[in-house]
Amino acid sequence: MNTSPLTVAVVSPIPAVEHGLTGMLAGHHDIEVVDLRVPGPGSTRRDPDVVLYDTHALTLGDGADLDRWLAVTTSVVVALRHDLRPALGAEAVARGAHASVDVTIDRAGLVRAVVDAARDGRESRATRVVPLRLGHHVGLTPREVDVLSQITQGLSNQEIAEQSYLSINSVKTYIRSAYRRIGVTSRAQAVVWCVQNGFPSAIAA
Repeated sequence: MNTSPLTVAVVSPIPAVEHGLTGMLAGHHDIEVVDLRVPGPGSTRRDPDVVLYDTHALTLGDGADLDRWLAVTTSVVVALRHDLRPALGAEAVARGAHASVDVTIDRAGLVRAVVDAARDGRESRATRVVPLRLGHHVGLTPREVDVLSQITQGLSNQEIAEQSYLSINSVKTYIRSAYRRIGVTSRAQAVVWCVQNGFPSAIAA
């Protein structure tokens, strides 16, 4: 029986991630990788079956693009998480993504994740209530969530600055604002709060 290939789009602000994952999927006979730049979501073209969404994008904005994929399109979203920011993968799933996979996943695992998402994603999205994102109840921004995630993973301020491409002063500003929102005054208290509120910890990893 002839069936159409699964259509997949890679959404990432990092060209190497986009090109790498596109290349991994491009040769699979049951998968067609589509370019979203022209046209994008909302056009007359059918939405891709699966969107691979790089959660690094959550550190660059408020996640409105992710929410659009989840709420406006028919695509099933699989979040691509990074080792140093695992909470962003959890946040994407909390916002409604079907699953979260490591951005360094191998080709076989990536194909499996795409096929599973296409098969199961729509049903699971239609039947579950999507919880809100990490830190929603205290008003944490995506950048504050990212910084707190890295603190919970045991990174120093300097390491956070290097990994997030921020100045050390910017990191300190985000830490101060996050501490005010969650009602803590020390790093140890922040880690305890984060673990109690769903942030992956270095110990759990």
